[in-house]
Amino acid sequence: MKIVVLTGAGISAESGLATFRDADGLWEGHRPEDVATPEAFGYDRALVQRFYDERRAALERVHPNAAHHALVELEKEFGDDLLLVTQNVDDLHERAGSRRLLHMHGSLRHVRCEECEHRFEYDGPLELEPECPECETAALRPDIVWFGEMPHAMDEIHDALTEVEVFAAIGTSGVVYPAAGFVDYAHASGAHTFELNLAPSGGGFHTTFAGPATDVVPRWVDHLLGRD
Repeated sequence: MKIVVLTGAGISAESGLATFRDADGLWEGHRPEDVATPEAFGYDRALVQRFYDERRAALERVHPNAAHHALVELEKEFGDDLLLVTQNVDDLHERAGSRRLLHMHGSLRHVRCEECEHRFEYDGPLELEPECPECETAALRPDIVWFGEMPHAMDEIHDALTEVEVFAAIGTSGVVYPAAGFVDYAHASGAHTFELNLAPSGGGFHTTFAGPATDVVPRWVDHLLGRD
């Protein structure tokens, strides 16, 4: 059985990570256009670097929850037949043990060089403008997909959705494209679609599990594994 799982901010919120959409969330008084666009980076590089340095540091204070661990259990059962796609930029899926994982919006634990496009894991502060280990240029930026930029791995995601048999969207509003179109691709492939969210979105899913991710994701995994 081919499975594609899309996760959003709702799964990380239960680990204590505020979402960008929260009134008191991660923007912390900044307008999105001031910290999440290429233009903002060009205008005030230090502000943007500091903003993501703080987001990266915040990861040390949170841990994977029951929903993350349940998805690892599902991967152990289905192996390469499961693809986990996340809109989140944290590393909670990796720390729980997920391996078949794509970060479509990038990752706080990775940076890329604007000069040579080298991408690599990095945990230090970018505000200090360290040099790229590949080209020795001080041109590193967060490997985050900002507004106006193309999400990562779209070809790989699209290929998986063309042969998917089960698609699930977990903790995501499902209103922002291209992720908002994933359920339509899944329907076109004949997949059964599940929504696992605090409340139904009305997005045309076959089956909805409503409630906190730490409750509904383990229940859904039990359902797929025939344990309910």
